[in-house]
Amino acid sequence: MKMVWFLLLMVFLNGVISNGVGTNVSSRPSVVNIGAIFSFNSTIGKVAKFALEAAVQDVNSDPTVLGGTKLKLRTQDTNFSGFGALMEALQFMEGDTVAIIGPQSSVMAHVVSHIANELQVPLISYAATDPTLFSLQYPFFLMTTHSDLYQMAAIADLVDYYGWREVIAIYVDDDYGRNGIAALGDELAKKRCKISYKAPMYPESSRDDITDVLVKVALTESRILVVHTYTEWGLEVLDVAQKLGMTGSGYVWITTNWLSTVVDTDAPLPSNAMNNIQGVLTLRMYTPASELKSNFVSRWSNLTSAGTTNRHVGLSAYGLYAYDTVWVLAHAINAFFNQGGSISFSNDSRLTKLRGGSLHLDAMSIFDGGDLLLQSILQVNMTGVTGPIKFNSDHSLIRPAYEVINVIGTGIRRIGYWSNYSGLSVVPPETLYMKPPNRTSTNQRLYDAIWPGQAAQTPRGWVFPNNGRQLIIGVPDRVIYREFVSRVEGTDMFKGYCVDVFTAALSLLPYAVPYKLVPFGDGIHNPSCTDLVRMITTGVYDAAIGDIAIVTNRTRMADFTQPYIESGLVVVVPIKTSNSNAWAFLKPFSKNMWIVTGTFFLLVGAVVWILEHRINDEFRGPPRRQVVTILWFSFSTLFFAHRENTVSTLGRVVLIIWLFVVLIINSSYTASLTSILTVQQLSSPVKGIESLQTSNDPIGYQQGSFALNYLSEELNIHKSRLVPLNSAEDYAKALRDGPKKGGVAAVVDERPYIELFLSTRCEFTIVGQEFTKSGWGFAFPRDSPLAVDMSTAILKLSETGDLQRIHDKWLKGSACRSQDAKLAVDRLQLRSFWGLYAICGLACLVALFIYAILMVRQFSQHYIEESDSSVQNSRSGRLQTFLSFVDEKEEDVKSRSKRRQMEMASTRSTYEDESMSSSKRRHMELSSNKSTITSDQV
Repeated sequence: MKMVWFLLLMVFLNGVISNGVGTNVSSRPSVVNIGAIFSFNSTIGKVAKFALEAAVQDVNSDPTVLGGTKLKLRTQDTNFSGFGALMEALQFMEGDTVAIIGPQSSVMAHVVSHIANELQVPLISYAATDPTLFSLQYPFFLMTTHSDLYQMAAIADLVDYYGWREVIAIYVDDDYGRNGIAALGDELAKKRCKISYKAPMYPESSRDDITDVLVKVALTESRILVVHTYTEWGLEVLDVAQKLGMTGSGYVWITTNWLSTVVDTDAPLPSNAMNNIQGVLTLRMYTPASELKSNFVSRWSNLTSAGTTNRHVGLSAYGLYAYDTVWVLAHAINAFFNQGGSISFSNDSRLTKLRGGSLHLDAMSIFDGGDLLLQSILQVNMTGVTGPIKFNSDHSLIRPAYEVINVIGTGIRRIGYWSNYSGLSVVPPETLYMKPPNRTSTNQRLYDAIWPGQAAQTPRGWVFPNNGRQLIIGVPDRVIYREFVSRVEGTDMFKGYCVDVFTAALSLLPYAVPYKLVPFGDGIHNPSCTDLVRMITTGVYDAAIGDIAIVTNRTRMADFTQPYIESGLVVVVPIKTSNSNAWAFLKPFSKNMWIVTGTFFLLVGAVVWILEHRINDEFRGPPRRQVVTILWFSFSTLFFAHRENTVSTLGRVVLIIWLFVVLIINSSYTASLTSILTVQQLSSPVKGIESLQTSNDPIGYQQGSFALNYLSEELNIHKSRLVPLNSAEDYAKALRDGPKKGGVAAVVDERPYIELFLSTRCEFTIVGQEFTKSGWGFAFPRDSPLAVDMSTAILKLSETGDLQRIHDKWLKGSACRSQDAKLAVDRLQLRSFWGLYAICGLACLVALFIYAILMVRQFSQHYIEESDSSVQNSRSGRLQTFLSFVDEKEEDVKSRSKRRQMEMASTRSTYEDESMSSSKRRHMELSSNKSTITSDQV
C-alpha cells in the first residue's frame, strides 16, 4: 500500500527531477551532499535545526574528520505535512544526495523508507521512534535515537514497581501511536499487567474530540493513564483532563518523553500549563555527563541567539541526538572513502521501461555506494555528546536508558533512572554497566514521587467506574448444607456463613462497591464450583462467592482472596462400639511385638546366665535348675523382681540396658491397656484414604464437589466406584447400608461440611488424616485489584475476631464431641520399639564377644601344658577340654592352677637338691683321686 503511495505521488515530480541519466564524482570529492527533512517550527524541529547546523560547522572546521571534504547540508521544511516530507525526499535525489537525515515523523518514515530502499540512500532519523521501523522491510532506515520499544519497557517496569496491574492508553491513532502502544501491551504482559482500555485520538483532534475521549476514560475503572502522543498537542490533553477533574488525587498520569521534551525546550511553561502537569511522571532519554556534552550545552545559548527566533529555545535530548547524527554520518562517509567508495549514481533498470511521458520516472538514479555507506554507518563506534554510539545487530543503539522525571511545583525532579541492563535504579546507569545485571524486584528502586493532588502516598490505581454498572457476582444455589450459603425463598437475596463473611469484608473497604448476587445452579442439584469460576473467565460474572475451595485448576482461571476458612478432604465412615473381653490384655501389642518381646526375655536371660555361670553360684547347679534359673530370671525382670545378683561387669551392663527396655515396654503396655479398658472404643474396617485406595468398595462424594476429580485423577480411583450424593440424608443412608446393601464404605468430602454433618449424627466419624490442605475463598478475574483489597479485609476480620463470631453464628459445635468415645487406635507395633531392641541385642552380642575373648585367653594360660600329648593334639579333645573349662567354676580353675604351680615348684626344688648332692660327691671323688695320684708319685 505504501508503494502505491510512492507511485501515485510521482505525478508531482515533473520538472523536479532532472533528465540526466547519471553522474559520477571522484572518490574523494570536495563536497558531499546530505539532506535533512523536518518541521522547522515543531518542538523537536526548532531544536534540531540549530543542532544540525552546529554539527555540520564543527565537522567542516576539523579537516581530520573527512580529510578535507566538506559536508553540505540541505534542509527542507515539511511544515507538519506528510506529503511535504515525501516531496522533499524526492527533491533531494536531484542534487546527488548520499544520505538523508530524517524524517521527524514516524508515519512519514514508513513511506520515505520505501524511497530509500529503492534508491539505496541511507535514511537516518533522530526523532522517528516507531518500534516497527526496525523491521527487515526497511534495511536503509537507521535510528540514531532510542526506539519506543525501550520507552514502553520502562513504563511497564514503572507500572510493575508500584504494584499496578491495569493501565489506560491514550494515544494518537497513527503508526507512531498504535505501534508504540502495541509495544507497551507486550511489555506489560511480561509483568502480568495489561491495557484495560485503549483511547485512540485523531492525529488532528480538536478540543471537543479530546474531551469526548477523556469522558469515556473517566467512566472506566483504572486510574493509571499512559499518554503517548505528539509534543504539539500533548499539553492540550492534560488541560482538558484538568477541566474534567481528572488530574486530582487518585489519578496517575504517565507520559512518554514528549512531555520532558516540551519542558526542556519551552521552559518556563505558562503557570496554567504547569498546574495541569503537577505530579505527572514522564521519561527523558538519558545522556551521561561528559566533557563533550558540557561544552556543547555551554555553547547552546550562543547558537540559539544567532537564530531568528524571538523566544529562547532550550536544549532537549533530541537536539543532542541530532547533533550526534551528523557526526555519525561524517565518520561513516570517511570510512566509506577509506574503503575505496566513490559517489556515483546509475539509472534504475526497473524505471527505464517507463521512459517517456510527463512523470520522467526514468530520470531517477540509484546511489551505487549506498550499501557500502550503510555498512559504514552500522560499523561506527564513537563517543558523542549523547555518550557511546554503536549499533547492535538489529540496527538499534546500544545502552538505551531513560531518566524518570516527576513534575513538582515550578520544575521537574529526577526520581531515578531506567535502563534495559538493570531496570529501575537511583544511580546513573553507567555505574551499573561494570556490575553483573540485576533485575530482581528487591534491586529495583526509585525515590519517592509526589502524585497528582499533592499526594505523597502511592495511589491505589483504580476505582469502581462511575458508569452505574453493578458487579455481577455468581453465588452457588446449594441444596445441601445451606448453612454456608442459601437462597432466601421467593427473593433474590442470599444468606449463610459465606454471604455474611463477604458482606462484612466488603464493609471494610474504603470505597463503595455496587454489586448484585446472581444464583448459579438449578436449585435441584448442587452446582459445580469449577463451572462457576469458569464463568468469570468468559465474562458472565465479575466475581463468585460461596463455598468455593481454592484448588489448583481453579487458580488457573481466576484470582482468589485470602482463605476465610480452612478446608481439606476427609474420610467419614460408620462406626460400631467395641467392648472389652477376656482377652483384652493382649490387645496393646501386635502379634510381632509379643513374639519379639518374648524372644528377648529368653535371650537376655541366656546371655546373663552365660556371663554369670562361671563366677556366680546362683547361676550354677544341675541342668534342670539352671534352665529354671534362666526362665525365672528373664521374666522376673518384667516386674523388677529378680533375686539373683549379677557379679560380672558385662552381666551388669547387659542387665541395665535390658531393664531400661523393660521400663519403656511396661509403661507403653500399661497406658494402652488402661485406654482399652476405661474408654469406650469405636471400630471401623476403614482406617483412612489408604484403606479405600487398596479396596474395591464404593465411595460417596458430594455432587458438584472437586472431590470427584481429585479421587479419580490424583488418587487413580476408578470413577465406577464413586457415588454422587446430593444431601446429608443421602450421606447417612449410604453409610448405614454399606457396600453390601448398595451403599458406600465411606464418604469423602471437605471438612467444614463433614463437621456440620457429624454435629447431629454420632454414629459416624472421621478416620485417618486430612489428606488435602486448602481453604475457601472468593474468586475474582485475574489480576483484579478487588481481590487484593478483599484479602486485606478478610485478614482484618480475622484479627478482630469478627470472622470467628460469624462462624459461631452459623456453624454450631459438634454435639458428639462431649462423649468419651474414640476410634480404636492401632495396636503398638514393633516399628515403634525396634530401636530399643536393636540397642539391647547389640549390647548382648558385644558382651558375648568380649566374654569369648576372655575365655580363650584364660584357657590358653591355664591349659597350655596340661593333658597328655594324645589328647592335646586332638581337635575334638581340645574343644571338649575348652567346653569343660568354660563350664567349670572359675574358683576351681584358679585353685587347681595354684596347686599345679606349687607341685611344679616342689618338683623343681627336689631336683635342684639332688643335683647339688651329686655335684658334691663328684667333686669329693675328684679330690680323693687327685690325692692318691700325688702320694704315688712321692
